[in-house]
Amino acid sequence: MPYARNIDLPENVLKDLPAPAQETYRKAFNNAWNNYRQADAEALEDVAHLVAWASVEQNFHKTPRGQWVPD
Repeated sequence: MPYARNIDLPENVLKDLPAPAQETYRKAFNNAWNNYRQADAEALEDVAHLVAWASVEQNFHKTPRGQWVPD
């Protein structure tokens, strides 16, 4: 299911990512959800989460202290 607000994101995303990265994640997830709707529900959610994390990793990097910061 697409996420309407960042607060609706999975707990690990909220815990690990700062607000700008959460926004990137949410937008990428929702876009993937809409683009791959023809997949079965379980696969669709898995694919959308993979796309969302890939988008975060393209725009942010994790510091040695474990913080995600913009590139």
